Amino acid sequence: MPDNKEILYQGEWLRMVRIGHWESCERTHGRDGLAVLVIAVTPDDEVLFVDQFRVPLGARTIEMPAGLVGDGDGEDTLESAARRELIEETGWDAGRIDVLLIGPTSSGMSNERIAFARALDLRKVGEGGGVDDENIIVHRVPRAQAPAWLMRKHSEGYELDLKLWAGLWMIDHNPDGSRRD
Repeated sequence: MPDNKEILYQGEWLRMVRIGHWESCERTHGRDGLAVLVIAVTPDDEVLFVDQFRVPLGARTIEMPAGLVGDGDGEDTLESAARRELIEETGWDAGRIDVLLIGPTSSGMSNERIAFARALDLRKVGEGGGVDDENIIVHRVPRAQAPAWLMRKHSEGYELDLKLWAGLWMIDHNPDGSRRD
């Protein structure tokens, strides 16, 4: 911890800090604020989205499956966290997980970084829905209709995670712009 870091609040999942004059939030659970977002398309060419109520927004949101790395035993790899979240939230498993890129989610406000992971060779293994009180609804949306479907959900009052559009692009592209193998 830098010498000039002051802890303003310490919670179970988050910590508010001041470094010099800058206030920010840090994740305290898992691996150094690292999360993973899973880009997943079924064998029927349907994109998997999750729908859940998010308390900080006071609204239902549409997202891609995601979660904290090290959430359970603290020993996760990016790939194992992606697989766990995909199964828990959607009921689908992947034959292969490719980690594409890691970067900050809100660099001026939080230490959280997210890894985009592409799940390949999917197979249905359960119902999904999340764990505990997540109450996740799984949506399987034909890929060609996904952007229009998302905008319909937005017009219905859903919050849309802006990372959705990056995820849709990375179904077919690598972060450098090259086509996916």
